[in-house]
Amino acid sequence: MTTKLLLPLLILFSISSPLLAQGDLMILPKRLVFDGSRRSHEINLANTGRDTAVYAISFINYKMTEEGNFEQIEEPETDQRFATDFLRYFPRRVTLAPNEAQTIRVQLTRTGNLEQGEYRSHMYFRAVEEQSALGAEEAGETEGISINIKTVFGISIPVIIRHGESTTRVQLNNIQLDRTGEHPKLSLSIGRSGNMSVYGDLKVIHISPQGVKTEIGAVKGVSVYTPNPNRNFSFELRKTSEVDLSSGRLEITYSEEKGKPLSTAEIQLQ
Repeated sequence: MTTKLLLPLLILFSISSPLLAQGDLMILPKRLVFDGSRRSHEINLANTGRDTAVYAISFINYKMTEEGNFEQIEEPETDQRFATDFLRYFPRRVTLAPNEAQTIRVQLTRTGNLEQGEYRSHMYFRAVEEQSALGAEEAGETEGISINIKTVFGISIPVIIRHGESTTRVQLNNIQLDRTGEHPKLSLSIGRSGNMSVYGDLKVIHISPQGVKTEIGAVKGVSVYTPNPNRNFSFELRKTSEVDLSSGRLEITYSEEKGKPLSTAEIQLQ
């Protein structure tokens, strides 16, 4: 008698990058936003591995913690709305040969009664492990317990619907510079209020007492999703050997992808 035990799922999230990748799957773009008259978007998938891969596509819903982690939820939190009821997509399953690519089309639907604000769900791409037919073990297999452990990787991207005017405001708070480690680190809180999430880039400029400006830190793709009023974030600075972190000041800017500043703050160094 043979018993097979399967461990079928391990969800992994990739950090923000121009091209999202996990395992042998590459996805472009890394997020979808419906915020105007456009009714459809396309997602490009590519298999960079050496073997043919099958991916099942579905929606899943998450909440973001203050530390930027994601937790799966079944019901929206207060002031949170899911986008799943207003989206359709095709195909729902793809088979990609090595170096093959395919396009997924995502469309808005039933949006006539949308309330003002933002709706968010995450499109989830799960690698499907091909299974052999039950009882297909080779003849002569010895009796005992056979453990078949399979790890299935997945990756998700946010799909956001925005309806109406944004009332969102952003403020950078609790900025602290830690110089005790090998690499100086900056910590801060991104405060968000209003009806929509924010997504942008952080940049840190050192300004010397003589007015010389030197960029010493940058992070792309930092988000604060609704309904969160706050996200704590920290990152290492670079090129700090070129400046004196005991004098002057630091200017921290949080900007949209297109470069429009969302919030700016300064701290004096001493």
